[in-house]
Amino acid sequence: MQRTHFRRLTSVDEVESAVGRAPAVIMLKQISALDEGCRAILALSPIAAFGYRDAGGVPRTTFVGGTPGFARVHSPTRISFAAPDVPAGPVSLFFLLPGVGEVLRVNGTMSGRAVRVAEAFVHCAQAVLRSRLWQPPVPGAAVAAPGDGPLSGPGVAGFLATAPFLALSTWDGDGGSDTSPRGDRGTVARILDGHTLAIPDRKGNRRADTLHNLLRDDRLAFAALVPGRTGVLHVSGRGVITDDPALLETMALRGMAPHAALLIDVEHAEVRGNDAVARSRIWNAGTHLGRDTAPDMTVLASRHLAANTKRGGSLLRAIGAIPGIGRLLRPVMNRAYRTGLAKEGYDDVSTGVPAGGVTAGGVTAGGVTAGGVTAADPLRQVRIVEIRRETPSAVTLVLEDPGGTFDFRPGQHFTLVADVGGQPVRRAYSASSAPGSSRLEVTVKQVDGGRFSGHVHRELRAGDWIAVLGPSGTFHLPDPAPEEIVLIAAGSGVTPMMSMIRAYRGRVSLLYSSRSPEEVIFGDALAAAGHVSVTHVLTRRDGRLDAHGVHRWISGLSASPAAHYFVCGPDALMDTVHGVLSGLGIPATHVHQERYSSAPDAAVTTAPQPMTVESFGTVTVEPGQTLLDAGLAAGLPMPYSCTVGNCGDCLVRLRGGEVSTSDPNDRTRPGYVLACLSCPLSPVTVDISEPPAP
Repeated sequence: MQRTHFRRLTSVDEVESAVGRAPAVIMLKQISALDEGCRAILALSPIAAFGYRDAGGVPRTTFVGGTPGFARVHSPTRISFAAPDVPAGPVSLFFLLPGVGEVLRVNGTMSGRAVRVAEAFVHCAQAVLRSRLWQPPVPGAAVAAPGDGPLSGPGVAGFLATAPFLALSTWDGDGGSDTSPRGDRGTVARILDGHTLAIPDRKGNRRADTLHNLLRDDRLAFAALVPGRTGVLHVSGRGVITDDPALLETMALRGMAPHAALLIDVEHAEVRGNDAVARSRIWNAGTHLGRDTAPDMTVLASRHLAANTKRGGSLLRAIGAIPGIGRLLRPVMNRAYRTGLAKEGYDDVSTGVPAGGVTAGGVTAGGVTAGGVTAADPLRQVRIVEIRRETPSAVTLVLEDPGGTFDFRPGQHFTLVADVGGQPVRRAYSASSAPGSSRLEVTVKQVDGGRFSGHVHRELRAGDWIAVLGPSGTFHLPDPAPEEIVLIAAGSGVTPMMSMIRAYRGRVSLLYSSRSPEEVIFGDALAAAGHVSVTHVLTRRDGRLDAHGVHRWISGLSASPAAHYFVCGPDALMDTVHGVLSGLGIPATHVHQERYSSAPDAAVTTAPQPMTVESFGTVTVEPGQTLLDAGLAAGLPMPYSCTVGNCGDCLVRLRGGEVSTSDPNDRTRPGYVLACLSCPLSPVTVDISEPPAP
């Protein structure tokens, strides 16, 4: 078919003639601030679709979140969450509850680092029911690329062939935005050629925000999901509305064609791994809300209607206050959903709705096809309570976990995870505080061109939340602690030393190299530590530490033969100190070292690849994911610790296939790869049950 030949609808009258006009009662369910019911949904929702325009004005839709309650409510009209860099302007979201059909839609404006809410309302469950979103995933057949164009990109056609659900974002030209759910049986968006998609517009509540927006501004974006996969298909382009009979007939179900369709001229299409989908584990039936935990969405919508109804509003409110009214209303809504969907041509419609909404069981986590296991999310969400300036180039983040303490061994590090430019970025930083407190301190030095350190220094503020993994690492005080420790550090290598100093009460000697007095990290704290003897070397004044200087300093200490030595800094210093200690006859068991050079970002692939984990099953490694990311998202017992290539704990045997990997610390073994730094270039098979020899 030639897309240019399709009849197009270009006016409000034409659209309403095709799809109907929304009843007034539908519009009355919209409120202008978040009430108690909305806040209850936000407290339980682990993921939301998010539509915005980037700094260049390009429409974007993605999924954000990862854990229940990720969206923080600051007031009835203000919420915030970890999001891509979004300029001021209209944004829109809908919040999903796993296992529930209805969604909460929120429209507003990005202002600073938060969203100012303009309207909120409950959206009916038809999109979820059509798509069978919470049902077990159905394997899709291989699909050939459609020829030239964005839709022929790696993995795009195959993803579309099995994607039954998407979030579609549009704008109205007057500063308003809308992101609404779309679902259909099998595939929600059909490929016409390498540039064109068609999405059926079947009968719903006739609110038709998307269609009305497209009449005024044809730019749009959507993010599509495939149940069981942690990747997301991101599409942007321009859309028009058609009621062309020839096209609609190709989308008929049991002889019943949709009343209209969207034609999308695709400008960009890309499949990427999505951290929010992976961490939220929405495909795991264990996360699905049941009768006793899901908010009663039907009652909530009725309350919104009552709040906006002048005549009869008091009666509606009284009815809504009746205990157990949701259990009476839900069967009525289920019957209405089944009847409406049957009229559209859907057969075998199952609502299975408890008090809170649509539910379904049996979804395997993360697309595991055999023997899947469920694992708890290893990430802790913590709040930044203070950002303390240490030097012009270093700050300390004071992190608080209201629900627990940070237990670690002095010298160990934690991995921080933040969304930077729409992608999760991980970096390992040593703790600089003593263990056993509800607060953890990590010190981050600005690195030229550093994605994560730049984000910390420029973007983070007190009150923000960040994810933490750990502790990990073997660089720490032994147990029992020695009677004396000798510390040698350069630059930010003093960070793990500070944790040791704060936790240790024996004799401590520190040789600390910095560029200048202004770059001495923890200068005041070191001066106040009465049990520590500190020798500063300022390289701009004294030159770099060499073997002669290190030898002279150590020899002058008269350290105990039982003393342990800890060294942290760049490679040149590490090699110098190691040579001096070896020459002085210090036992290797008394020498501990930590290289603080960060691993580069893991190599990425552009196409989804299957990873078979022997004895456990097969998962899909999405573009942008590592073997470890995909395995953890699927709930597999992958070995790991730091997740950034520093510890070497995630070594797995590569039984087959090819991977792209980078390991700056050379921790690999023949036949093994670091799962956290490896991405598949082909289908791969790994064995996680056979650890490498030491």
